[in-house]
Amino acid sequence: MAYRLMNNNKTLVLFGSTGLIGSGISKILRGAGYANIFSPSSQEVNLTNYEVVNSYFEKKKPDYVILAAGVVGGILENQNNPADFIEKNVFIHANVLRCAKEYDVKKTILFGSSCMYPRNCPQPMVEDALLTGKPEVTSLPYAISKLMALNIASAYNHQAGENRFLTLIPNSVYGPNDNFSAQSGHVLSALIGKFHDAVNNDLKELNLWGTGSPKREFVYVDDVARACLLLLNSDVSEIEFPLNLGVGHDLSIAELAEKIAYCVGYRGKINWDKSKPDGAMQKLLDSSRIKLLGWKPKVDLNEGLDLTYSWFKKSLESY
Repeated sequence: MAYRLMNNNKTLVLFGSTGLIGSGISKILRGAGYANIFSPSSQEVNLTNYEVVNSYFEKKKPDYVILAAGVVGGILENQNNPADFIEKNVFIHANVLRCAKEYDVKKTILFGSSCMYPRNCPQPMVEDALLTGKPEVTSLPYAISKLMALNIASAYNHQAGENRFLTLIPNSVYGPNDNFSAQSGHVLSALIGKFHDAVNNDLKELNLWGTGSPKREFVYVDDVARACLLLLNSDVSEIEFPLNLGVGHDLSIAELAEKIAYCVGYRGKINWDKSKPDGAMQKLLDSSRIKLLGWKPKVDLNEGLDLTYSWFKKSLESY
C-alpha cells in the first residue's frame, strides 16, 4: 500500500471541534498550516441522524475525517444517564464510520477510552488486553459504546485489507475547553472547578468523592492532537490498531488533588467521602507502540495544570 500522507490542500472534516479533544486538534492542525478544515457544529450536523451525516459527506467529500464528538462524562453522568451514553455514542460512531467507508475517506481517526479495558487488568495495560474481561461497572455504558466503535473500525479495516480507520486510546485527557462541572466533568477538570469555588467561597474544608487511592494517568490535549498529526502524515499500512496514548506514569487521585489545590491556591482541609465509588483502582496504559512511531508527550502534569487553570480563569472572566 502506498503512503497516504496529508497535504495542505486536502479536505479534512473535524467533528466535535468545540470540545476538549476537538478544539486541541483544530489548534494544532491549523498551527501546522492546514487550512482546508471543516468543523461543523452539532446544530449544523446532527451526528445521530444518518441521513444528515450522509448528506454532509456527499457535500464535502472529505479526504480525512477526525471524529472527536460524543457524549462524555464522569462516574456520576454514567450512572445517571446510561442510556444516553450508549445510544447517542453508538449512533454517532456508526453513522460517521459508515459514511467514511462509503465515501472512501483516506484516513479516519477516532478515539477509544482507557475505560474499555477490563477492571482487573494487568498494569500497564497493553492493547491486546481489550475484551479479556469486563470493564469497570461505573463506566460500563461509555465503555460499551467505545468498544463497539473500535470493533466497527477494525472490521472495516479487515474487510478492506488496509488501515483507513485509526483508533487511538488516550488515557484521561485534560486541558482548555474541558468540562469543569462537578456533576458531569471528569476527575481532573471537576477538581479544578471544585477547588476554584472553594477558594472563592473561602471554604476551610472540601469534601471529595471516594478514598483518593485510585491511580490515574493524564495526558494533555495538545499531546493527543500531535499524535493525530503524526498519524495523518505517516504510512500506517503496517501499524496495528488501536494504539494506546499515555505519558507512561500515573498518580493517585489524592496526589492529584494536592497538586490542584496548590495550583489553584486552596489551603484548606481535604476530606474523602469513602461512601462514594472509586471506580477502577488503576488504568495505566502501555503506550510503547505509538512511542516507537516517534510520538512522545511534551507537556508534563504540572505545566498542564497551570495551562488548564489559566484558561479556566480567563474563560470565567470572558463569560
